[in-house]
Amino acid sequence: MKRYSCLILLVLSFIAISCGYTSRSTLPSSLRTIHVEPFKNNVLYDQEGGRNVYLPLLEQKVRNEVINRFLFDGALKIANIDKADLILKGELKNYERVALRYTDNDDVEEYRVTITVSLELWDRKKQELVWSESSFSGEATFFVVGAQAKSEDAAVQDAMVDLGRRIVERTVEDW
Repeated sequence: MKRYSCLILLVLSFIAISCGYTSRSTLPSSLRTIHVEPFKNNVLYDQEGGRNVYLPLLEQKVRNEVINRFLFDGALKIANIDKADLILKGELKNYERVALRYTDNDDVEEYRVTITVSLELWDRKKQELVWSESSFSGEATFFVVGAQAKSEDAAVQDAMVDLGRRIVERTVEDW
């Protein structure tokens, strides 16, 4: 009897743990393709130490990363604008680098970079706005000294990956 009780408890535990999990997309079945329009760059670059802080082609890199994340996710296929069910429009709003941690000598040791965009997702067939976000961001931190040091460019790439992941999650899982 004790053996059956353990077996029943094990089966019930397995069922309880697996409840609610699915590998299926939550998208309506009518939505299978997406077109990501080229992002507009409306970042106002501030003067920093007499030099403009400008990241060349940031808008193209962000768009490419978003497309890569959609390809990786697989819930929506990338399509030309005339064949897409959904159209994602994006605009770069801000690029920010903020000091997080300082050394004993008041030198910056760690920074956070944040890329902020505004987004609109349109249903092409119905010609209606599905959702919009006015301030959506991806971020990453980086050390400039020590064993974990990396370049700002590497941190920007990490922030774009984070942003792309968040955009795909917002698009695919928000139904």
